Amino acid sequence: MDVTLLGTGAPQGLPRPDCPCAACATAVGAEARAATALLIDGALLIDLTPGPAFAAARAGQSLAGVRQVLLSHPHDGPAMEVPAGLPTPGRVADGRELALLDGHRVRALAVDIPGTGYDISGADGERLLYLPPGAAPAGLALNGAHDPAGGPGPYDMVLLDVLERPDALARLRATGAVDAATDVIAVHLDHAVPPGPELHRRLAAVGARAVADGSSLVVGEYHAVPDLPRRTLVLGGARSGKSAEAERRLAAFPDVVYVATGGTRDGDAEWAERISLHRERRPNSWRTVETCDLVPLLEAGQPAGDVPGADAGDAESGGGGGTGRAAEVSPLLIDCLALWLTHVMDEVGAWDDATWEAGGRRALRERTDALVAAVRATHRPVVAVSNEVGSGVVPATAAGRRFRDELGRLNAAFGAECEQLLLVVAGQALALRG
Repeated sequence: MDVTLLGTGAPQGLPRPDCPCAACATAVGAEARAATALLIDGALLIDLTPGPAFAAARAGQSLAGVRQVLLSHPHDGPAMEVPAGLPTPGRVADGRELALLDGHRVRALAVDIPGTGYDISGADGERLLYLPPGAAPAGLALNGAHDPAGGPGPYDMVLLDVLERPDALARLRATGAVDAATDVIAVHLDHAVPPGPELHRRLAAVGARAVADGSSLVVGEYHAVPDLPRRTLVLGGARSGKSAEAERRLAAFPDVVYVATGGTRDGDAEWAERISLHRERRPNSWRTVETCDLVPLLEAGQPAGDVPGADAGDAESGGGGGTGRAAEVSPLLIDCLALWLTHVMDEVGAWDDATWEAGGRRALRERTDALVAAVRATHRPVVAVSNEVGSGVVPATAAGRRFRDELGRLNAAFGAECEQLLLVVAGQALALRG
């Protein structure tokens, strides 16, 4: 099954008309995108892009053989053009299946916004899923086709709004509709992310990719799936965006366990506000564990529902449980190592000079060595956040300098065990490794 992407952008296209933002200003050449539309085997057209006949011609295709035109969403972009000779565009009712004369089968799937998703099978059994802009499947079951006990298995290709709805990709992964071999293509691309290297970096971090308008793809043929790192350390200064970067890297994956090492502080309204903002930003399906006992979490090999300490008292209200995939392990997001170190230094008495020299130094080394060893041995995907504090003013006290030095050592040792290491500056992630 051949798919030609006549457009890959949001309904208004990229750049947006008359938009002065930096992303639109740099959306030129291959990064300029018309509204998303798919031409499948020259016979099935899904959604319409401005000037579809010219778009097809630029891609070396023709619309002369199109026998069915399907729409996936209410049209709110430029005026829709239907070239002469094309069938009248229409929508398929949710759950209905079309069998086309050329061998394609199209099943309409319900989504959680106005619109329709399409599950398309080719004559040779290859399968793709297309979701409209800003949409996720309405429910996890996807017509029951991906039950581990049977069914056709994962899609060969999925095209969806990865950047706007990473949770949609997480839902598909949770049901087995997307696995490591599925070619995930980002479409409906808008100006929320700068085009070019930053766009492709963010997509690669969640196992997806973008292609230029006019690209032709063979469903089931693409095998260069992004190699996702199992362990990532995200460093940055205060308010640099490091936590947002870490959360974004796991937003497209199910069953994430968020490990909050900061705890609560009675009577500190400003701290409570910080915690509240972090919680509001996380997907509702994530579970939260408030602990500094990281080694057992890193050693665990069970799904989120069986994580040590992740009982009803530790999980946030509204957090989702596992999906029954007992053989898989849940990703961990640890935020952050600096607060973990503060807690451990409290426990070993590292702030007091006499205690530090009498055994606190050795006790702290033992704790950090155990954490680093657990990171090295873990089978879980891990994204950890830490502060980069060594580039500022030298602390005025011995205890402050001790914390700065020990955090620098911890960051270096922890980062040495990670496949990917990022430094976030002014919201921009710089890859130091991987």
